Amino acid sequence: MDALSGFFAILDATLRVSTPLVLAAMAGLFSERSGIVDISLEGKMLAAAFAAGAVAAVTGSAWLALLMGIVVGICLALVHGFACITHRGNQVVSGLAINILASGLTVVLGIAWFSQGGQTPSLTNEARFMPIELPFAEAARSVPVIGQFYSDVISGHNILVYVAWLAVFLTSWVVYKTRFGLRLRAVGENPLAVDTAGLSVSGLRYGAVAICGGLSGIAGAYLSTAQNASFVREMTAGQGYIALAALIFGKWRPVPALLACLMFGFLDAVAIRLQGVVLPVIGEVPVQAIQALPYVLTVVLLAGFIGRATAPKAVGIPFLKER
Repeated sequence: MDALSGFFAILDATLRVSTPLVLAAMAGLFSERSGIVDISLEGKMLAAAFAAGAVAAVTGSAWLALLMGIVVGICLALVHGFACITHRGNQVVSGLAINILASGLTVVLGIAWFSQGGQTPSLTNEARFMPIELPFAEAARSVPVIGQFYSDVISGHNILVYVAWLAVFLTSWVVYKTRFGLRLRAVGENPLAVDTAGLSVSGLRYGAVAICGGLSGIAGAYLSTAQNASFVREMTAGQGYIALAALIFGKWRPVPALLACLMFGFLDAVAIRLQGVVLPVIGEVPVQAIQALPYVLTVVLLAGFIGRATAPKAVGIPFLKER
């Protein structure tokens, strides 16, 4: 494999690896732009991954699995909203509780239903989202650089990868170009002004967390029915937290958050390819060190850039309607 093909292979892996991060980051953007802190992205993704994996294993339908993942994500998001919006509970505690609940419940149900140590049965190709070859991809392969890029990097992904990219542009359009987006940003900055204008702060925030749950559900379903062929306990492996870090690093804006997710995905893809490779002077890099790289980068970036990111002013602050 020449250098260009190797680089394109890394970019191809970057798109696949960053897809759940992108979806989760867009999910968190809706929630936090409305003023609701959501560290439960991890839990919603994990629960949705289990629900999608279980439904796909039983029914053999990837689309039913995706639907179930979305439903589970929305349900958990509404639980978070009920605790934080209706009862004005601590948003961090509520999100952490959902993460703990998902972590334990998925294993318990997996053991009870499938007796495979918390995993779901392996999926057949018919029960998964398989790669799609875009038009003219094979013919374009002979064209130097551009055609090879289209064939090797852009084409050959499953439909949820393309949905993730579409979600970024839809999120940007909704947040900045629609009336709902204007109200969403307003309720995250000054909910009292929104309430004074006669709009429902609770209604807007519930709508935002529901959208967050739906996108988290797609991210979870991707993990178990597209990127992998079954649910594995704790398969999110902190990706919800990394997506939240990417959102903060992107200053709660869709496109910068996308770029941050791609950066994390690129590092992860490079780390995978470095396993077993002997580097000059250093020698063979330990697998554990390579696997820790994305998380180390998260800490380093947040430590260096968190001070420059300005969160929505009302995020994390429960709204109490004045009488």
